[in-house]
Amino acid sequence: MKNNMISFLGALLCCFLWGSAFPCIKIGYGLWDINSDETWKVICFAGVRFFLAGAFVILFACISKKKLIVPRKDEWGKILLLSLFQTIGQYVFFYIGLAHTTGVNSAVVDSLTTFFAIIIASLVMKMERLDFRKILGCVLGFGGVVIVNLTPQGFTFSLLGDGLVALSALCYGVSSAMIKRYSDKHDTVLFSGYQFLLGGTVMTLIGALMGGVGGEIGSPQVTAPAVMMLVYLALVSSVAYTLWGILLKKNDVSKISIFGFMNPVIGVILSALLLGEAGQLGIKYVISLVLIALGIVVVNYEKTEKKTDR
Repeated sequence: MKNNMISFLGALLCCFLWGSAFPCIKIGYGLWDINSDETWKVICFAGVRFFLAGAFVILFACISKKKLIVPRKDEWGKILLLSLFQTIGQYVFFYIGLAHTTGVNSAVVDSLTTFFAIIIASLVMKMERLDFRKILGCVLGFGGVVIVNLTPQGFTFSLLGDGLVALSALCYGVSSAMIKRYSDKHDTVLFSGYQFLLGGTVMTLIGALMGGVGGEIGSPQVTAPAVMMLVYLALVSSVAYTLWGILLKKNDVSKISIFGFMNPVIGVILSALLLGEAGQLGIKYVISLVLIALGIVVVNYEKTEKKTDR
């Protein structure tokens, strides 16, 4: 996982899975009769998704190690804290914020996750050095995200909408640094599975208590496609986050987190293909991909250079 090509392919796979979640979530809402503005119902749906993701990760870990995998007493507090940032805080803030802002604004603001991850790892937790290459790579990547979401309506900022999305991005940045820190002494797969399980449970309860389920919403017909889409979304989270955690364990946070700028671009491209919106693709997506690719190369080039010097 420290090999540049392996880490590149692994990070790209994670970004592809997360990118596919954008259109698949929209398809899933339709299959489960959920409107995107029904915030608490969306949170409840996401909670079930993450609970299943946690169950899948734990099941995989148990099968691979041929025994029941349970955290030690001293690990439960760390898992709960990680879940608070990585799943509960990140997604509750994101979905509530998304209900009060535009899709363009949320995509741009949410891309700050990469900035926060690198800054927290470098300046707050002192796990690596923040240099010019990392800053330049972030600026290039962020520029690519802004271009892909550029519209004639422009960009405005609202505290309740964009502010909460930014808070969600901060939660992700904190969780990335926490995963790196915890991975030194703890099992990354174990932490990933149980934090999803706890986070999914809390989100489901929050959504249900706030009216996300009940007679007023109605009972959607449970169909095979609806169940299969929910299972796929759970697998997206379980596979992507677990692999991402392993990559963070073996590499600098900046080297892996910079790939996060690919998520919105891949999401837009897959949305265009899966949702029949291919006609909306244009030159700005090419420019965006080039900028993000340059950002990834800039951040990772220095490590290659150092290895060559040795």
